Amino acid sequence: MGFISLVHTTGQHREGEAAMTLADTAPKLGRKRDHTRDAEILDCAIAVLAETGYDGMTIDEVAARAKAGKATVYRRWSSKAELVIDAVACMKNRDLDPSQLPDTGTLRGDLLAMIKPMAIEEGEKKMQVMAGLISMLSKSPELADAANAAIVEPRARINRILMTRAMERGEISRDTDIETVALISPAMASYRVLILRKPVDRAFLISLIDGVILPALGLPARSSLPVR
Repeated sequence: MGFISLVHTTGQHREGEAAMTLADTAPKLGRKRDHTRDAEILDCAIAVLAETGYDGMTIDEVAARAKAGKATVYRRWSSKAELVIDAVACMKNRDLDPSQLPDTGTLRGDLLAMIKPMAIEEGEKKMQVMAGLISMLSKSPELADAANAAIVEPRARINRILMTRAMERGEISRDTDIETVALISPAMASYRVLILRKPVDRAFLISLIDGVILPALGLPARSSLPVR
């Protein structure tokens, strides 16, 4: 065998050995994570948070409530704070489905149509969940941005959609700062629940729409109109 052939053959052999070594040492792909039970686990997390508060809540309790293996929950959420933020975000997103937005022809009509009736028990539960978030943030202030994305942003996103629609039909000026105005209602609602510990009821939301949001958009204040 000639020198060149020997080098070529030897090189191929070494490449083959290297490929085998890489194949042997590469991490094996595990089974894909099953996310089909995520919604149920997140619902249980909200229930436990409302009942026990953040300090009393444990991932083990959530797993037991959801009849899920603890390892399954721990693989999906590495910490209690991460689980809480995802649970609150899921709760908010379910309440505010962009595909189900009203279209009444006016911004006020759309905003009023977004106000859904809430049972007393549901209102109390949401206040308890928000109280749990305050406790979480007092211990982990670095999670403030994630909490804001879970609490404020879902409603702000809906407001931007409704206000953009109003702008396109000429109801409000195109110079209006809808980015800022869209944050008013979720920010004030969060303050009312988290700081004042008062429910966000229909009367409060209508006063906010008529007395703050509409004037901020250059529309006439409607506070003198009867609540419908």
